[in-house]
Amino acid sequence: MSIEGLVNPHIRDLTPYSPGKPIEEVERELGIRGSVKLASNENPLGPSPRALEALGNCTSEVHRYPDGSCFALRERLAARMGLAPDQFVFGSGADEVLELLAKTFLSPGDRVVMPWPSFAMYPLVARGMGAEPILVPLTDAMEHDFPALAKAVGEGAKMVMLCNPNNPTGTSFGAGALADFVSGIPSDVVLVIDEAYFEFVRRTDFPDSLALIAERPATIVLRTFSKIYGLAGLRVGYGISDPELIGYLDRARHPFNVNNLAEAAALAALDDDEHARRTREMNASGIEYLSRELGNLGYRVWPTDANFVLVETGAGYYDALLRRGVIVRPMAGFGLSNHIRISVGTAEENQALVKALQAIEEGGGAAAGGAS
Repeated sequence: MSIEGLVNPHIRDLTPYSPGKPIEEVERELGIRGSVKLASNENPLGPSPRALEALGNCTSEVHRYPDGSCFALRERLAARMGLAPDQFVFGSGADEVLELLAKTFLSPGDRVVMPWPSFAMYPLVARGMGAEPILVPLTDAMEHDFPALAKAVGEGAKMVMLCNPNNPTGTSFGAGALADFVSGIPSDVVLVIDEAYFEFVRRTDFPDSLALIAERPATIVLRTFSKIYGLAGLRVGYGISDPELIGYLDRARHPFNVNNLAEAAALAALDDDEHARRTREMNASGIEYLSRELGNLGYRVWPTDANFVLVETGAGYYDALLRRGVIVRPMAGFGLSNHIRISVGTAEENQALVKALQAIEEGGGAAAGGAS
């Protein structure tokens, strides 16, 4: 008997999400040491010291089930944002909130509109429910094509997913663009605005997406503790929406999906404004350095409002860098075979990347094998 024949077709045909290579795996495969990982948009400063202290203080309680409602974190976030506690839903990373949205709203044959390239989980969660992802290409400037998105939504979409700033491009859209787009789509289309990199944004006209929820209840904003708060390994994400929509997501949610340690660390990290400030400063400095130095090497560096840069280098640079112990994210799977995505690291890590690229170019470029 073949197991394959028993599997739902929309699950059988999925291509699993491919995360960035761990440092340990790269060093084991290539027989090298001292690798630099700039592939997964992690916080190079690590977690807040307050978060680490909170983790230590609650380890004696890990035999207890967690608070399924994330009551303390819910109350704290609501107070900070001026919202009601019942406007929040929590997940094991924002990825799980995407899964909850798909589970709650999508059925086989439903259409889900999304820009492309964008976050790789969007088409995966849609296809996982048998829905059809409608991929709308970005503009030549790597920005959302809102007229094309609106046209696709108008052709019978159940949901639309927007990533702002967008991953993997780092580009963002402003309040005016979002307002124009929303005014032209039906109010009963579920609008998902993924703001995983919200805390890094520098543009002054960034949309107040939370205000949109009161005007348009079928809207949900996603945020995470994985990026600026440095808790990627603990997995805490959340969605903000109308209480009725949140109530349905809570029906679909597993009761203990955010563990005790994760909630305690998130609560502590949320109050460490100094750690967030230092992270933003390091990120801004790193973007300036990388944009300048990579531009000097002749590469095209796209503008970014996130904690990474998309770089047009030509083909072969992912492998060439990997051989030199620098792990970046290849973009071929997004249809950008001549691009790599580079996470902003510490000053030392950024310099190591630039030196590796300089050595590759001195050896004739990636096409020549990057030999010194």
